[in-house]
Amino acid sequence: MPEAVVIVSGGSAISPFTTPDAVCRSGQQAGSTDSFLRSELLAQGHTVFTAPAHAGPGPAERDSGFAGFDDPAEVLSESLTINSLGSIDEAGARLVRLLCYLEERFGYDQFSIVAHSMGGLFSTAAMNQLSDSPVTVSRLITIGTPWDGGFAADYAAGDLDLSEAQGNPAFEQILTEFANAVHDLPADNAGQQVTAGFLRRWLPTQVAALDQLAVTLIAGEAFTGAGSMWPNDGLVTVPSALAHAVPGSALGAAPRYQFADAHSIYFADMFGLPWERALTWDPAVIATVGQALKA
Repeated sequence: MPEAVVIVSGGSAISPFTTPDAVCRSGQQAGSTDSFLRSELLAQGHTVFTAPAHAGPGPAERDSGFAGFDDPAEVLSESLTINSLGSIDEAGARLVRLLCYLEERFGYDQFSIVAHSMGGLFSTAAMNQLSDSPVTVSRLITIGTPWDGGFAADYAAGDLDLSEAQGNPAFEQILTEFANAVHDLPADNAGQQVTAGFLRRWLPTQVAALDQLAVTLIAGEAFTGAGSMWPNDGLVTVPSALAHAVPGSALGAAPRYQFADAHSIYFADMFGLPWERALTWDPAVIATVGQALKA
């Protein structure tokens, strides 16, 4: 059977489970991150599933926030749903369970993963937990993944000073709001683990599992400026998204692409940009994803 594509959302995401035929009946068909990406990959002829994610424990039943969704055709159990605020390793375990579920129910045993933001880290964790499973993953395409951490997480951890925002009020707001959100969560949460300090310890124990995959790295550079936070997509710097500081043969050899895009439609909206300037809503990005899926 041909392989299927699974789209994996990132930290704090709420995304529904969708199949090639079943979507949400209200709001965005596959949530704010995945909807356009999913529809375009389907139009390219791929079989596409979206991995359910919830911002905290529980199933992905609805997202009443920005560009959310409601009334999904099917809601999977919590055990098959990524807790996008939890630890990276646990998110990887949930993703492995989901892939095995798709194999058992739909018959697909080979997958390509298209991952947005921390979804790339969740997927990396999953690759290290697949050895005894009946499924394989051949490709990992990451879009705006903070391989070397995110500056807002570094600020929340006390490793980055507010002055690095260079007096930009929008980026000062991003830093302080992220820090407030992280401090309200239990320990070992995704916001604590997406720092450069944590990932520089964690990734060297993980990246060897990617050596058997075709990896593609995509970054957004909608915003430029002086200092360590730029260029960035609103949340992740270009060097971090392109894994310039990350060891590992698969990442070192990976094709790298940059687009003048924001991290998500949330950030595009925040800065007055059209949704087509968000990474997972940009036709040029999705064309690049399509090429990578054929490579």
